[in-house]
Amino acid sequence: MTNNTKVSAIVPASERYDNSGSLARDYLDALNETGREFELVFVLDGKHSDLADRLLELAANDRRLRIIQLAKGFGEATAVSAGIENTDGSIVLTLPAYHQIDSQEITKLLNELDTSDMAVAARWPRAAASRFEVVRRKAFHWLVNSVSGIAFSDLGCGARAFKRVVADEVPIYGDQHRFIPLLAVRRGFRVREVQVRQSEQDRLKKSYGPKIYLQRILDIFTVVFLVRFTKKPLRFFGMIGSVTFLLGAIFLVIVIIQRLFLDTPLADRPALLLSSLLVVLGLQIFALGLLGELIIFTHARDLKEYTIEKIVN
Repeated sequence: MTNNTKVSAIVPASERYDNSGSLARDYLDALNETGREFELVFVLDGKHSDLADRLLELAANDRRLRIIQLAKGFGEATAVSAGIENTDGSIVLTLPAYHQIDSQEITKLLNELDTSDMAVAARWPRAAASRFEVVRRKAFHWLVNSVSGIAFSDLGCGARAFKRVVADEVPIYGDQHRFIPLLAVRRGFRVREVQVRQSEQDRLKKSYGPKIYLQRILDIFTVVFLVRFTKKPLRFFGMIGSVTFLLGAIFLVIVIIQRLFLDTPLADRPALLLSSLLVVLGLQIFALGLLGELIIFTHARDLKEYTIEKIVN
C-alpha cells in the first residue's frame, strides 16, 4: 500500500468520548506523521455540544478535520456506517473517541495493510485491571473464539484499519461493529491482529449492568449465526430441533413402556406432558430450519458470500 493512498479516519463519538479536544489533536499529529493524504472525520452520535465546540475550533484551522453531526443518538454502529458512507479514502481507519491506544501506533496499523486486508489493534501489554474484568475479558474472547473458530484477543479495541473493499462488502448494523473482524474473515478477507501500545489514559473504571452483558452475549450468538449458518439455517435449527425431538421421544417411550409393562398410570404424570412438548417443539424448530432453507434457496442468486482477490487473464 503506497503512501499516496488516502486514509479516511473515522471517530464515532457515542456513549464514551473525550471532550477536551486533545484526542483530535493527537490523531491529527499522528496521521500527519504517516506521510499519507488523510481526512479525520468525527461522527457525533448525539448532540455532544461540548465536544462539538472544541472540534469546530480545530476544524476552522485544519480543513482535514471534518465533523458529521447525527440528528440524535443512533448507536455507534450507525455512526461508523455514516462515517464510511461520507468518506472516500481507499483505506478506512476507525479510531475510538477516547484515549484507548497510543496514537503513534496508527502507522503500525496502516503498514500492516501491505500484506493484509484488515488490521485489528490489540492492546499489549494491557493495563492492570480488576480480577472480575480480567475474567470477564477472557471469558468473552474464549466464547467468541470457541463458537466462531477465529482467534482474537482484544475485540473491545476500536482501532482498526481496513481497505475500502472490506467496508463495501461487510454489512454493519445493530451493535455488530465490534465484530467486523469476524464478519470480514467470513467473507474471505485477510485479517491480522497487531499489538499496539495502550494509552496511559485508558483507565475505564465503569462497571456495566446485567443488561449490557446480556446484550453482548446475544450479539455473540448473532455473529456466530451470521458467520456459520447464514446460508445453512437447517444445520443450526435442525441440530437443535433434532436434539429436542430426540429427548422428548426418549422420555415418551419410557412413559409408554411404564404404562404398558409396569402398570404405571398416565394420569397426573408431568413426564408425559414434558415429553410431548419436547417432541412438538423439536418438530417446530426443525420446520423453522426447513423454512429458512426455502428462503435461502429462493434468493440464492442474490446472495454473495465470497470475495475475489484477483483474476489472471
